[in-house]
Amino acid sequence: MAKIRVLVIDDSASVRQAMTAILNEDPEIEVIAAAADPFAAARYIQEEIPDVITLDVEMPRMDGVTFLRKLMSQKPIPVVMCSSLVEEGSETLLHALEAGAVDVILKPRLGVADHLNDSKMRIRDTVKGAARARLRSRSASGRISSPPEKLTADAVLPPPTGRAMSRTTEMVVCIGASTGGTEALREVLEALPANSPGIVIVQHMPESFTRAFAKRLNGLCQVDVKEAEDGDTVMRGHVLIAPGGLRHTLLERQGARYVVAVREGPLVSRHRPSVDVLFRSAARNAGSNAVGIIMTGMGDDGARGLLEMKQAGARTFAQDEATSIVFGMPKEAIARGAADRVVPLHNIARELLMATAR
Repeated sequence: MAKIRVLVIDDSASVRQAMTAILNEDPEIEVIAAAADPFAAARYIQEEIPDVITLDVEMPRMDGVTFLRKLMSQKPIPVVMCSSLVEEGSETLLHALEAGAVDVILKPRLGVADHLNDSKMRIRDTVKGAARARLRSRSASGRISSPPEKLTADAVLPPPTGRAMSRTTEMVVCIGASTGGTEALREVLEALPANSPGIVIVQHMPESFTRAFAKRLNGLCQVDVKEAEDGDTVMRGHVLIAPGGLRHTLLERQGARYVVAVREGPLVSRHRPSVDVLFRSAARNAGSNAVGIIMTGMGDDGARGLLEMKQAGARTFAQDEATSIVFGMPKEAIARGAADRVVPLHNIARELLMATAR
């Protein structure tokens, strides 16, 4: 099988070296070149077109977002933005996703072993997902380390015991997404009215990014959108986005209302927060009062959990292949028989509202 050919663009020599080593450790990936700025990168692209580009945000002579826009208008190539993400830079990275970037990753923090191992796994998985991405036209170390054990939601929460909970007046919607999900979620949430049922979302993102993402969506949508905090109530007209990077977000029931719990835990299905963890908690604590939706993304996170939701009596949906940037997570869920229906992106909001009508 041909390797995924990657071009690394970063003005830091140490980052170029680290990224090259991390990617080349994976037998499925090959770094064909590393460039210090977009002008040098353009010369490489003239000689050989890579399958994926990792692109720094802040560089001399031309910033990464400007280069991305030029690239997407002339020769679309899957691009992963790579940044030492801080809160102030999150808005810039959101503009990059709007301009056509497939995903965002954090630059590896060298010398912090646990973080570096997590970074390696996410960087490689993100590059592999980007290589499979469907792009839409837009205008203008050395050792091969063993991958960590792939844990299931059992590591955080016991399996459901059966059909959970009697029906209540209010419904709750749980949504999971990954690669391509930021723009897909925007389309869904913008189509919802202000009195929509309460929604909890896990979108795979680095830490510090979800707060800016939620703030951006809140300014675009009729529903209120915020980054979830431990103990937040899930209520009509509100959307809670799981905080990225360090903790899992679960759905719990307190009497007649639902709340979210934000808890520490190991990576599940190679992610934290994990869609499988959210979906399992919905199966256990909401049962037929819930709707589960799995959207575009690389890998299989959420497939098991969506099946558990369906078995607990929830209505379940998967985004179709034609409208998914990466048809990994929905495909796995469909293969397991977890989805009641497979729907295109532009119909998800309508299906959500129909499924929660009482």
